[in-house]
Amino acid sequence: MGVNLKDLFERKEITLDELSGKILAIDAYNMLYQFLTTIRTPEGQLLTDSKGNITSHLIGLFSRTCAFLEKGIKPVFVFDGKPPELKIQELHRRADIKREAAKKYQEAEQTGDINAMKKFGARTARLEKPMVEDAKKLVQLLGLPAVQAPSEGEAQCAHMAQTNAVWAVASQDYDSLLHGTPKLVQNLSITGRRKIRGAIGTVLVSPALIKLQENLTQLAVSQDQLILLALLVGTDYNYGGIHGIGPKKALKIVKEHKNIEAVESAVNWKEHYEKPLTELYELIKNIPVTDEYDISFQPIDAQKLTTFLVDEHDFGAERVKKTIDALGSKVREKSQKGLGAFL
Repeated sequence: MGVNLKDLFERKEITLDELSGKILAIDAYNMLYQFLTTIRTPEGQLLTDSKGNITSHLIGLFSRTCAFLEKGIKPVFVFDGKPPELKIQELHRRADIKREAAKKYQEAEQTGDINAMKKFGARTARLEKPMVEDAKKLVQLLGLPAVQAPSEGEAQCAHMAQTNAVWAVASQDYDSLLHGTPKLVQNLSITGRRKIRGAIGTVLVSPALIKLQENLTQLAVSQDQLILLALLVGTDYNYGGIHGIGPKKALKIVKEHKNIEAVESAVNWKEHYEKPLTELYELIKNIPVTDEYDISFQPIDAQKLTTFLVDEHDFGAERVKKTIDALGSKVREKSQKGLGAFL
């Protein structure tokens, strides 16, 4: 998603060491798109193996996940399922943006404009099914849980946090807060840098923790009012929200008007959207989630992991061995102790 709540929520900077021993539900698509956007050639092209398979997402996933494990962080990767019907329009909009970016990339390529190639190349990122399957395989070979959400990954992550299956959700987006995650961790980057959205380059960042209930109390709104606020600002189900209404104005509106009907009337909702505000509100409240998943940490299968990365995707054998060894001397074959024994 990417609902804009940045200006409203207070966050506390934390260190990676503070997350040691914590199980975090990671929005896998959110992270994989970060890698597809940032891990590219100077000309903006994705990295591939000798067979033409895209590897940018695998390079980022392997490196960052192993770094998490070295820090004692226990990641659980949650993958998106079938999107709600109301999200299809937004997906079409994004596809149009990618096609336009692809055209501009070609124009930049013809003129030799490297900076433009890098910028527009990043905007063409697509996460195809084979790429997702490769990411799941890598996660599982690392001995980590890969949870398949029935619908939106952010909703499933939030559900797992609400039921104490995980300590918190890790995502750059704020959407899991709409689904009720008690805690959200942002900027979970080992490098301490994050890409600037819509631009070239990165900025220094530190991990940050957002506590939902503390913020709701500070803002003096309920969870239901937070959902309404988000819909006024704009979500994947109503891109752009109501023109002229930003987070702070939306906050004022939901505090002044105590129910959905009053909010709908106050912003002349029907002039902007065919779907009633109630329908979108109920969609966010009731996105399908599941309790049918297994969160168990298994041994790293070093042999199969090496085969997958080195033989199938042309990773450097020395780099893979060095990274695995860095996790600790107790990491060997499946027959040995599980990952949880030394985290």
